[in-house]
Amino acid sequence: MKSFVFLALFLLGIQFSGMAQTASDNASGLSWYTDLTKARAASDASHKPIFGFFTGSDWCGWCRKLQSDVFAKDAFVAWAKKNVILLELDFPRRKQLPAELAQQNQALQQALNIQGYPTIWFFTVTEDNTTHMLSLNTLGSLGYPQGAEVGKEEVKFLIDANVILAKGKK
Repeated sequence: MKSFVFLALFLLGIQFSGMAQTASDNASGLSWYTDLTKARAASDASHKPIFGFFTGSDWCGWCRKLQSDVFAKDAFVAWAKKNVILLELDFPRRKQLPAELAQQNQALQQALNIQGYPTIWFFTVTEDNTTHMLSLNTLGSLGYPQGAEVGKEEVKFLIDANVILAKGKK
């Protein structure tokens, strides 16, 4: 498990109140956070790791394919509700995000060294009570499920995701 430290001044100094609702529900009934602070609170309360989905919502074809081939499937919906807190970290090209949200997403992109989209990182966030520094405790990452049987992409994705979660529980 790797740990990345953030400057608390950056993430704690940003006021997220105007950024987005607590969580947005999509057609599948999943709740996706866009605010790391709110996702962290939900993660802490539920003892579930954060599922950080780095996407380009309005330009990334593989991101859309992951959403339709995996995230929209009943097996994924049931798994996600049971196992993770969903956080969407969007990098659109044709729409502008609120400045605070764009800064948050950029900081996480840099901290996790995101090289391409879609990328999913599983992580938890902790805060040092003395220094107020935030740490990302990473469990592992995934992308689009390569080599999966057509129509069974969610099966491979969930197998790989469960391996990551099992390693994180050790």
